[in-house]
Amino acid sequence: MKKSRFFSPQRVGRAVSACFLLALCLGGGIVRAAEIQTPEYGGRILMGSIGEPSNLIPYLASDSASSEVAGLLYTSPLEYDKDLNIVKCAAEEWEVLEGGTFMRFKLKDGIVWQDGQPLTADDVTFTYRLMTDPKTPTAYAADFLNVREYRQTGPLSFEVRYAAPYARAAVTWMHPILPKHILEHENIASTAFSRAPIGAGPFKLKSWEPGSRIILEANERYFKGRPCLDEVIYRIIPDGTTMFLEARAGKIDFIGLSPQQYLRQTQGEWWEKNWHKYRYLASGYTYLGLNLNSPFFQDRKVRQALSHAVDRRGIIKGALLGMGEPTIGPYKPGTWAYNTDIQPYPYNPARARQLLSEAGWRPGKDGILHKAGRPFEFTILVNQGNDERIKVAVILQQMFRAVGVRASIRTVEWAAFLKEFVGTKKFDALILAWNILDDPDIFDVWHSSAISAHGLNFVSFSSKEVDDILERARSTSDRTVRKKLYDRFQEILHEEQPYLFLYVPYSLPMVQSRFHGIQSAPAGITYNFDRWWVPRALQR
Repeated sequence: MKKSRFFSPQRVGRAVSACFLLALCLGGGIVRAAEIQTPEYGGRILMGSIGEPSNLIPYLASDSASSEVAGLLYTSPLEYDKDLNIVKCAAEEWEVLEGGTFMRFKLKDGIVWQDGQPLTADDVTFTYRLMTDPKTPTAYAADFLNVREYRQTGPLSFEVRYAAPYARAAVTWMHPILPKHILEHENIASTAFSRAPIGAGPFKLKSWEPGSRIILEANERYFKGRPCLDEVIYRIIPDGTTMFLEARAGKIDFIGLSPQQYLRQTQGEWWEKNWHKYRYLASGYTYLGLNLNSPFFQDRKVRQALSHAVDRRGIIKGALLGMGEPTIGPYKPGTWAYNTDIQPYPYNPARARQLLSEAGWRPGKDGILHKAGRPFEFTILVNQGNDERIKVAVILQQMFRAVGVRASIRTVEWAAFLKEFVGTKKFDALILAWNILDDPDIFDVWHSSAISAHGLNFVSFSSKEVDDILERARSTSDRTVRKKLYDRFQEILHEEQPYLFLYVPYSLPMVQSRFHGIQSAPAGITYNFDRWWVPRALQR
């Protein structure tokens, strides 16, 4: 499973990225792993997705629904293993030379696209040129633009040179390869390929019923060997409660549980017999993003005041039943990049009111703060179907009201949420989650260049110091240097509060017990998804 940066309609986790949900047995005896040791081919897995993919060309989509499905369709020169080491994937040879400024690749011979055409270095060259074309509407060009020189050296080989060591050099070549023979004469922004892709990954698209389901089938030509499962079926169900009921009824096989479902609704002998549950700190964080172009949020004191108005542990207790940890920034607590010296904004409504007063907001007769005749009232956007975020919004609404700020809540269907609000930057504030990648470089989210039309900096945060830090941090592989830079970067975000960083949730995936081959690892549980299997007697 490839790792990419995305925001999610659901809670984010490495094992279950945002829109996956749980599963259940249709009855009958359970065949244990000890009884059958050899993987058996066949069967299918039913997945639940709150959001429908927006685009199955990975470079044109930033949502988790698209990323999850596309991650099964494509391959790349390099990938992460279960321990998050970067290893060869489609590459047979990979050399890092000249102090990390030069890399040489040779692809494996015999890899084919799902239509039978050979995958060659021509496809890598095409993908590189597409990503460096300014007309390509992508948020992920930066990695490729940092290549000083790209050269194809043979039918299966290519080499890249950087002007200086680049921390994400290897990560760049973990991005998926696109098929030249299909896309070279297509307009990438409007091609039908986005909904009928041809890849070289473990699965291929069989059918797509908009608003209903996406069916993938095993790729018999996959160079690592045919996946054990015949089919992966994504059912699009835009409501978490409905998803859970479908799982209980045996119509979903994999679900990311809510805290209530994990703690209170899946206990007992029947659940333990039919399901396997997992729990670990997710590689993602939830935040309230503030549109810095809004007149309400242009003053840093106001943003700091709102942060003081938020009781993060109260949110975790109320919305997650304690299944999460507060966070002060965009990195995972416990990882080397996380700045442990930063003191969180204490929950202090009195300090919040003081800062708001210093920013010119005065109490009105209605109990709401006013400035220049305007009441302090704004709208928090939440995507439809995400009960956890709706609960968070309601709690935030109450906390803001306690300091004289009125927040209304609007829920919007996921596709419209992205297209009509995030993509156009037409919002006051929104609740979202970001996946936390294994490399701390988040240039694509926080650099001022990412404020562009297709960029991920949709809150329009701009800082010359941050730009400089992000540029310098990705130009060295020295972790000591990077640590200092990223610590300062987090200090700036903490001072500026363009996001109110809220919490890192626990990832709570649950899988129907008839599925075997699942192993927990630093990379989560889906890193070997193509090797999951079901005993023949239990296959559907």
